[in-house]
Amino acid sequence: MASSIRINILVGVMIISSLLATCLANFNQDFDLTWGDHRAKIFNNGQLLSLSLDKISGSGFQSKKEYLFGRIDMQLKLVAGNSAGTVTAYYLSSQGPTHDEIDFEFLGNVTGDPYILHTNVFSQGKGNREQQFYLWFDPTKNFHTYSIIWEPQHIIFLVDNIPIRLFKNAETVGVPFPNNQPMRIYSSLWNADDWATRGGLVKTDWSKAPFTAYYRNFKATELSSNSFSDSKLQSNNELDAYGRRRLRWVQKYFMIYNYCNDLKRFPQGVPAECRRSRF
Repeated sequence: MASSIRINILVGVMIISSLLATCLANFNQDFDLTWGDHRAKIFNNGQLLSLSLDKISGSGFQSKKEYLFGRIDMQLKLVAGNSAGTVTAYYLSSQGPTHDEIDFEFLGNVTGDPYILHTNVFSQGKGNREQQFYLWFDPTKNFHTYSIIWEPQHIIFLVDNIPIRLFKNAETVGVPFPNNQPMRIYSSLWNADDWATRGGLVKTDWSKAPFTAYYRNFKATELSSNSFSDSKLQSNNELDAYGRRRLRWVQKYFMIYNYCNDLKRFPQGVPAECRRSRF
């Protein structure tokens, strides 16, 4: 009986410790403000971060740690009002000419028009794997969770835990996959009015500056190579039937560009990974 009680207490302590680790995720501890001077700020005892853009400069931050496989969650509230010309980028990246990268980029728009969510995957320095979406909500009104699940077999992009994109490992047909370069988490808010809104036709209205985006509730779950033998963990990060239906729903009603369907761009045939997967 005493042994059973001790085990139950130990399990309880482990659960509480895990919950505390999640609750105590702190921007002061986990990130460095890397550029933009006072335009990047951490407040509320490390629980809230903001990036701002004005005519002089944007701003950005990066994680102190590097990650190799895992799940990254961040809640963002994007620039409200007329955000045309601005880009809020949130991504994983390694460094160097053969870098790997997994991108969320939010392309601003004029008031009343939707943001475009731009996604991309780089492996060994090669990207050009863009998919773009409208969102089914206004991302400037409230915080929403944007997540990346990065595993050896695939990368999944999620919005509020709804999968919007699945990029499968296609190394068997000669497509490099990000699987050996640790990556940091980066985010930046910057001016890209030469291309971001309607191909650069709509310029940034600096009378609306400063433009500000907010971040909270960061969580990183690292997965060691041994973790992939755990069937429970594996099933948690795989797409079940419901997840596949949600993915199809997003891609049917909200996808506005898919490089795999761009025959003008690839007149000799779409890339090999496109031929292997309907997603």
